[in-house]
Amino acid sequence: MSLAVPELVGSIEERYAQLVRAAEALVAGEHDRATLAASLSSLVYHSLPDLNWVGFYFHEQHTGDLVVGPYQGKPACIRIPSDRGVCGAAARSLTTQRVADVHAVPDHIACDPDSRSELVVPLAIGGQIFGVFDLDSPVPNRFTEADQAGLEAIAEVLLSHVRTP
Repeated sequence: MSLAVPELVGSIEERYAQLVRAAEALVAGEHDRATLAASLSSLVYHSLPDLNWVGFYFHEQHTGDLVVGPYQGKPACIRIPSDRGVCGAAARSLTTQRVADVHAVPDHIACDPDSRSELVVPLAIGGQIFGVFDLDSPVPNRFTEADQAGLEAIAEVLLSHVRTP
């Protein structure tokens, strides 16, 4: 198995199919959530254009907060209350949040002032929030429906491998 970042070619759907295959190959046989999240955030960050942050926040049962996990990019907000921001909305609703302009979201939490658009995929196991997969871009309206579908598939790679306590 090559650990090189794949050169993605073809339509956006074909590129995401290639990225999902690369993700599956990268994490094959692994079950530790931190290892999975670190590997997948690096793969995505180095494979897709116009991203300034890619990472995971994990749900903390006793506080309800989202706590930063492995990521690529500038230092991040360490703790996000589940009742605030785009990440919190994804966690509460268990639906992907695709935001064209984060500055238009009243309770957006600006960890990096250079971020302009965001996509957050909730990670749920058995209908319960486990965490979120968060991507930021300095480009307004960076994320399309095709990006959303592809990144949801990457999130499924993590969920299909992780073992919960």
